Amino acid sequence: MRVLWGLSLALGLASIAGGAAADTLGKVRDSGKLVIGHREASRPFSYVNDDGQVVGYSIDLCKRVVTAVKAATGLATVEVEYVPVNAENRMAMLSDGQVDIVCGSTTNTLKRQQQVSFSLLTFVTGAEMLVKKGSGIKGLKDLEGRSVGVVSGTTTEAGLKRALEKQFINTNVVPISDHDKGLAALEANEIDAYASDRVLLVGLALKAKDPSQLTLTDKFYSYEPYALMMRKNDDDFRLLVDRTLASLYRTQAILPIYTAWFGDPKRAGNLLKAMYILEALPE
Repeated sequence: MRVLWGLSLALGLASIAGGAAADTLGKVRDSGKLVIGHREASRPFSYVNDDGQVVGYSIDLCKRVVTAVKAATGLATVEVEYVPVNAENRMAMLSDGQVDIVCGSTTNTLKRQQQVSFSLLTFVTGAEMLVKKGSGIKGLKDLEGRSVGVVSGTTTEAGLKRALEKQFINTNVVPISDHDKGLAALEANEIDAYASDRVLLVGLALKAKDPSQLTLTDKFYSYEPYALMMRKNDDDFRLLVDRTLASLYRTQAILPIYTAWFGDPKRAGNLLKAMYILEALPE
């Protein structure tokens, strides 16, 4: 009896130390539903359009994941529930089971891997700034004594603050809750610049009241490799997601998805083209 108790205790401690294994595919089999966490204003990756639909490049990738989940579970149909997340709560909502996968514009970092698991890369970009034409802001050094907005809890915020501190630039960093509010603050002259990932800023500028009055600084200050987020210790689901992405890259089925959200793939940067090649893992 004492031996059994000791074995049970040891297994319990091991579970606490290593973290309980997640089973998203089992959860889907039981519920018939996959819950997708999405951003509401991260164009063109994950956002709510004028018709109230959740759309975007990352959402299209996750729709392919849903098809793979359906095949893996043997279910006739898999219901998809979309739940909004933001930069500050997305990892917590994933870890506690409120969502099963986060399909947005999340940067894969080593620090975040302590809390969640990431898929193969889905996109690569870098952070820079959107400013008004004639502002004189061409880089970080031009922010001296001025203000820059950035979404709280993002790698962009952390990278921006590090870059400003490294160069001893005295700037008022204004916390913003989402990209739409960042654009509104810039247009209303409440901030002098808005910092985010370049590809997000391009999409944001296109929906401005007068896009011709805005411009990018064309200077990167960080590297942002995007990936889909899943719970830790869920190897079966992570492998399914990776297989889905690798197949899209390997067969070039990613091209029409890219075209739908970014235009001609021939104009894609060399870094992104290399990513698609490198992440097209063989079976």
